[in-house]
Amino acid sequence: MDSFYLICFGVGLILSLISVVGGFAHLHIGRFHVGHMAHGHSAHGGTHRSSGLSAVNGFTLTVFLCWFGGAGYLLHHSSIFSGLLVLIIALVSGFAGAMIIWVILFKLLLPRERVLTLEETEMAGVLAQVSDSIRDGNGIGEIIFSQSGARRASAARSDDGSAIERGVEVVVIRYDRGVAYVRRWDELTNGLP
Repeated sequence: MDSFYLICFGVGLILSLISVVGGFAHLHIGRFHVGHMAHGHSAHGGTHRSSGLSAVNGFTLTVFLCWFGGAGYLLHHSSIFSGLLVLIIALVSGFAGAMIIWVILFKLLLPRERVLTLEETEMAGVLAQVSDSIRDGNGIGEIIFSQSGARRASAARSDDGSAIERGVEVVVIRYDRGVAYVRRWDELTNGLP
């Protein structure tokens, strides 16, 4: 029985790791899809993410197998309990482990995740402050700005090639290959408040 529990633990652990590394839904090996999460089809032919994921899915099954095998191996190997009691405790441990992981991942963490839209990540028009001076010509400095509720930084160049000192407010005109091309805010407002 030790080998049975150890094999269950090993297979469950490996498949759980593959699911995690595969991003729960994005690992495709040929025609085989690992950890495919719930995606439904709407009446209009589009796809949408379902409102909830069943507690019985590929990931929780692999977690169950891992916890079941690990608990069963440890309990059977210590030979304190009878074989039937070890099996029952291992089953309860597997269900408890799968339920804990399901609650943590699918009820606490994943509902708060969302895909950012293009409008939320668009750099053109972002108001920023120069944190490292931009030298004239093709000099590169740095700007700090807020976007999607987070403070971010980016490499920056002056759009017209002029120098911009540290602390000056600027507006991103365009963003190309990781560099924001900026202009002074006061130039764009022409002295308006």
